[in-house]
Amino acid sequence: MPRSLQPGCLPVSEEMLDKVQEAVGSAKDRNFVESIELAINLKDIDMNLPKNRIDEEVRLPNGRGKAVKVCIFGSDELAVKARDVADLVVLPEQIEDLADEKKRVKVMADSHEFFLAETPLMPTIGKRLGIVLGPRGKMPKPIPPGADPKPLVDSLRTTVRIRTKDKLTFHVPVGTKSMPPEQIVENIDVIMKRIEGRLERGRMNIRSVYLKTTMGPSVRII
Repeated sequence: MPRSLQPGCLPVSEEMLDKVQEAVGSAKDRNFVESIELAINLKDIDMNLPKNRIDEEVRLPNGRGKAVKVCIFGSDELAVKARDVADLVVLPEQIEDLADEKKRVKVMADSHEFFLAETPLMPTIGKRLGIVLGPRGKMPKPIPPGADPKPLVDSLRTTVRIRTKDKLTFHVPVGTKSMPPEQIVENIDVIMKRIEGRLERGRMNIRSVYLKTTMGPSVRII
C-alpha cells in the first residue's frame, strides 16, 4: 500500500521506497555528499532516428539536493540583475575573448548545468561558442533584455535534463544521498512518467532501470 512518511511528500510505493533505501544503505559513507542517479536502458527503438531521441528538461518536485550552477550572458540591466542570482555572468565583450580560448569554454560548459543569454546575444554565442556548447547540449535559453532572471534561474536549479543522444543507455540524476528516500521516490516517479510519455511504446520500450549513488552499487528498480 502506498505511504507517505515525510511531511509534504505524496504517497509513494513500498517497493520503490525499499529499492531507494537499499541503494542508499548499501553505499559506503564518503567524505562528500553522493549524487543518486538512474541508469535507464531502452529496447526495441532505433536511436539513430532523431525523432526517437529524448531531450527533455524536467523540474523535480523536491529539487536536485545539490547546487546547480547557472551561467548568464547579458549586458547592462540584465547583467546587473544576474550578478545576484547567477553563478557566472558573461558580458558581451567577453564572448570574443572566450571564443579564442576553447579550453576555457569547455571548463565553463562542464562546470555549469544551464546557460541563459540575452536574446540579441544568441546569434553571436551560436557563431562563436556554439561549437563547444552545442554538442554538450548547453546552448543558452534566450531571455529578454532587462528581464528579471531570478524566476528562471530558481526553476533551473531544481531541473534535470534527460538527453539520450543516439544511445540506448542514459543516466539521469534524481537527488542526493542526504535527501529523504520519499523525496527521491517522488523525483523518480516524475522522471519516469516523462520518459515513458516520450517513448513510442511507453514502458514496453524500457529494458531495465537501475538506481545507484555516485560510488555505490547498482540496484535494479525496473
